[in-house]
Amino acid sequence: MSPKLSLPKDRIRILLLEGISDTAAATLHEAGYRSVTRMAKALDGALLHNALKGVHLLGIRSRTQMDAAAFAAADRLIAVGCFSVGTNQVDLEAAKAIGVPVFNAPFSNTRSVAELVMGEIVMLMRRIPDKSNGAHAGRWEKSAEGSREVRGKTLGIIGYGNIGTQLSVLAEAFGLRVIFHDVIPKLAHGNASGNTPLPVLLAQSDIVSLHVPETAATEGLMSREMIARMKPGAVLINNSRGTVVDLDALADALREERLAGAAVDVFPVEPGKPNDIFRSPLQGLPNVILTPHIGGSTMEAQERIGEEVSRKLVDWSDTGTTLGAVNFPEVALPARQIGTRFIHVHRNQPGVLAAVNDIFREARANVAAQFLQTDPQIGYVVVDAEGIEDTEAVQEALRTVPGTLRCRVLYDRG
Repeated sequence: MSPKLSLPKDRIRILLLEGISDTAAATLHEAGYRSVTRMAKALDGALLHNALKGVHLLGIRSRTQMDAAAFAAADRLIAVGCFSVGTNQVDLEAAKAIGVPVFNAPFSNTRSVAELVMGEIVMLMRRIPDKSNGAHAGRWEKSAEGSREVRGKTLGIIGYGNIGTQLSVLAEAFGLRVIFHDVIPKLAHGNASGNTPLPVLLAQSDIVSLHVPETAATEGLMSREMIARMKPGAVLINNSRGTVVDLDALADALREERLAGAAVDVFPVEPGKPNDIFRSPLQGLPNVILTPHIGGSTMEAQERIGEEVSRKLVDWSDTGTTLGAVNFPEVALPARQIGTRFIHVHRNQPGVLAAVNDIFREARANVAAQFLQTDPQIGYVVVDAEGIEDTEAVQEALRTVPGTLRCRVLYDRG
């Protein structure tokens, strides 16, 4: 018997912005969702607010900014999918305050970033940017001066997470000695040396590559003082977050030839639109690679991200599963063959679960399963019940429970 849904799938409106991969649309279509609108660009301001009206599931990448005002304009929104690794573009607390989970793909593009770093290491050590620019300008600069092999050199990785560890393995295959620094003790991969104090890492490394999150602790991590501690003639690579490096200090170190080169993919201020002018103190400097935040932008990565995030949105909408949500209590839920599934999101305050249970007792329902997970701000209850005569009445009663943020019947299988 087909389940009765509180909101049929063909009425659930989905908006995908910023040219999200075809794999996302395909995954949603296979799951039975037909009302999918796709746009190739980001939206902001009034355009975004108008587009959000009536939308239930939203997919964005890094340019669309979902702030408190955007969430206020989204009158039907039940989830946001960030088709990216980070979620800096979303006000996670504003989403949580109205019971909207936010999903992302934290691991899908790690290989893409690690491969880019390896390419940049070789290019910078061989001074390829200068040689390439010279050839484009008609100069034939055939010289080995300043050109070095990577084998036998030392790579210092700051941040030994998902990307840092993949880079570590690739770098060893190139013959690099790998040392790393992380604020959390990590198991070294291969022959890498961990728990290296940051000043020691900077002094010993021929290449320093940054792979840290954007936090208060990492803002300005590579300050003028820290850049001055780097080994003379070293190169610096930042494909992590734009706030991590003092770019003026880095530019001075390159001009003074204390450092031999740099590659930067992320910047403190990035253009919001393709036609906006990009400015950086690193422009025009020798042996510098500047890329427009494309570390994870490969076709393969975008396909993986498209499938992963859309699957999380489907799981939330179909079963109430919140596994992988970054701002929400995580619950993994199997679908049941019979019964009615209710989800209830509420402020984490005393008495809510007792009130929920009272409603099902008064309805003379058999509670077949109940799931509860909380964080300091909100609680998430899922109830599978059988024998309910008036589903809508139970749902309305649940909405009156003090502290309720949202309530929904996912399916009714009798």
